[in-house]
Amino acid sequence: MIQITRIYSDENGESHFEDFEVSLKNNGDIGFLSEDEPVKSIVFREVKPAYDYDFHNAPDRQYIVLLEGGVEIETSLGEKRKFETGSILLVEDTTGKGHKTKNLEPKLRKSIFIKL
Repeated sequence: MIQITRIYSDENGESHFEDFEVSLKNNGDIGFLSEDEPVKSIVFREVKPAYDYDFHNAPDRQYIVLLEGGVEIETSLGEKRKFETGSILLVEDTTGKGHKTKNLEPKLRKSIFIKL
């Protein structure tokens, strides 16, 4: 199983966290794999150590994989969670009040955005 945290907007525009797991199937010598999921594009990103981005919506429905450095995310209802290197997020709050993000460490943060 792979753990993923979803960020989404409800019918009132409030953003929330939801944890879910992706099942993996044993494929012998090549390891355990999930089902295929079609994607539109992939973007590599790097943000400066002082990165602190006020409330915003995700530009697209996308996975974010943290390659280096962590981030704190705050929902519109004030719930905060910290995500470390290796975390996977599914960001779907393309409408509504959005979320805030802030680097956890004073260093460059590197990530991959996989647009769905």
